Amino acid sequence: MERGCIEMVESRKQKKISIFSICNYTFFVLIAILMLFPLWNVIVISLTDYREYVANPLMLFPKSITLEAYEYIFANDDLLTALKVTVIITLAGTLGSMLFSIMGAYALSKKKMPGRDFFLTLILITMFFNGGIVPNFLLVKDLDIYDTLWALILPTTINTWYLIIMKNYFAGLPGALEESARIDGANDLRILFNIILPISMPIIATFTLFYGVDHWNEWWNAMMYINDTSKYPLQLVLRNLIVKNFSSASMATAYAQDSAEFVAKENIKMATAVVAVVPITVVYPFLQKYFAKGVMVGAIKS
Repeated sequence: MERGCIEMVESRKQKKISIFSICNYTFFVLIAILMLFPLWNVIVISLTDYREYVANPLMLFPKSITLEAYEYIFANDDLLTALKVTVIITLAGTLGSMLFSIMGAYALSKKKMPGRDFFLTLILITMFFNGGIVPNFLLVKDLDIYDTLWALILPTTINTWYLIIMKNYFAGLPGALEESARIDGANDLRILFNIILPISMPIIATFTLFYGVDHWNEWWNAMMYINDTSKYPLQLVLRNLIVKNFSSASMATAYAQDSAEFVAKENIKMATAVVAVVPITVVYPFLQKYFAKGVMVGAIKS
């Protein structure tokens, strides 16, 4: 009798847990759909004939697929050149940003480093106060990197906020790991690259993605420091393409002459958004496995 009561109570608990799990999963699935629908809608509109778009702007699936918007975009000769430039500054910029951020954060995480508080204060000041557009422009000119790809990489090499977060993460790691390595004769560089970085893969992968997205989306510095159109990054070329086709005059003409022409330009705008967003979005699933790998390595090492 007593055993039967216990089994009944346990079965009720399992039912409660299962009901909660169903509600929980349902809630997060709905949130995921709400977050993914705008991106999906942009992709669908870019592949949809403008007449279908007029009839149903919030369609889930296109009845007929057309690639006219993408053909128009890739017919631009500057696009492939801009894509190459963007890949170069993204790879080189992300590598340089991570290298200097990791080394700076590791050094600042050591309380015994001479002048640590002074350098940390100077770095924090740059996060709250900025010289502005004119001093930065003059600095780029004086460094003789104006109208070069270095002007798109060096000014954004280190993000102060990312550096501080890395510093705090390194400072929270067990000090016994470094002490045991020093007993074995390891120097600071060997400790950093052979011990600290392997157990810090989650934060390394995270900020690699952050820096990569920052460099991939770069267009403001290119507009400020680049005159040679062959050195324009992808985002600036796409921006100029949109501005060229969506000026107030052209939009007014489209509205006055033919609404279908305006909708066709809407397809071009959506296709432009897909070209700008999808390539960097595809990178995330590949970095996700490094998150899991970093967590496991950290658990084993600690």
